[in-house]
Amino acid sequence: MLDFVLQMLGSRPIEYAAVVLGLINVTLIIRRSMWNYPFGIVMVLLYAKIFFDYQLYSDALLQVYYFFIQIYGVWYWLQFRQNDGKVIVVPLPQRQYLVYLLTAVIGWLAISTLMARLTDASFPYWDGAVAALSVLAQFLLSRRHIESWYLWIAVDVLAIGLFWVKDLTPTAALYGVFLGLAILGLFQWRAAAKQA
Repeated sequence: MLDFVLQMLGSRPIEYAAVVLGLINVTLIIRRSMWNYPFGIVMVLLYAKIFFDYQLYSDALLQVYYFFIQIYGVWYWLQFRQNDGKVIVVPLPQRQYLVYLLTAVIGWLAISTLMARLTDASFPYWDGAVAALSVLAQFLLSRRHIESWYLWIAVDVLAIGLFWVKDLTPTAALYGVFLGLAILGLFQWRAAAKQA
């Protein structure tokens, strides 16, 4: 039986495991559950290896960031929970959001240029855009800001194409699901903020 499952998975059992963990992680984030973090931590460890193997170095480095920001997110979310255990969401002032976006653009250009000049990275500017926007999105998510979902929507659209081109089909499909979940997360978090 195990041989049959491994044959169906081909050479990508790690990628499929990361996909399943990612789905569980994002579903729990939408529900504002602290339990998203254990799944997210294991997922980023798996994706660090996958992206490095596929020469998506910006995304591989991104997984290192995700590891540490997840630990920060656990600490931060524990401080701002409702009685039912769900995290309290808050909107971000527009001016502050614009400053964060400008910082992400500068980060994107810097990381992409370094990857293009110093490595054999595939699609360094495309990969760098996914990485830079993801850094900001995860930071805002850790800080419980609704606006993180707008960034996740942009990241998902960019990532679907990049992973498809790189023949990471299960991961491209995962980001397609993430796109739908990000839209759902945006609506649910906005509703939660209105109730608060």
